[in-house]
Amino acid sequence: MKKIIITLFCGFSAFFMVSCGIFGSLTSTTTIGPQNSFVLGNNQHGAFSVDLKNISPNPLNIHLAPVNGGTHSPLVVQPNQKASLKVDRNTAVVIANQFNENANVELKVHGDTGLSMGYKN
Repeated sequence: MKKIIITLFCGFSAFFMVSCGIFGSLTSTTTIGPQNSFVLGNNQHGAFSVDLKNISPNPLNIHLAPVNGGTHSPLVVQPNQKASLKVDRNTAVVIANQFNENANVELKVHGDTGLSMGYKN
């Protein structure tokens, strides 16, 4: 009987965590316009990680930006280069395209996926 109760509790806990989005992943190929930036996670959220690949002909500039201000951890990702980022809670990833043509990036996000997504000039 004790084993059944423990099994039911573990099953319910796992279902609850998955259904509430505590664990999850998100995959996207994102286009960033000329002289524009894509901002992922500019809201209150938990920690997450991003695996990305620059599938553009030009480098992309990336930095982290806590929602309460500031920037840190600048990174340049060359064409066809991959990068992995661990992002603290309440911190955004900013991917900047400083060229006059569209840029494309493949993103795989793990962890908290309740992230805002948008563009800024």
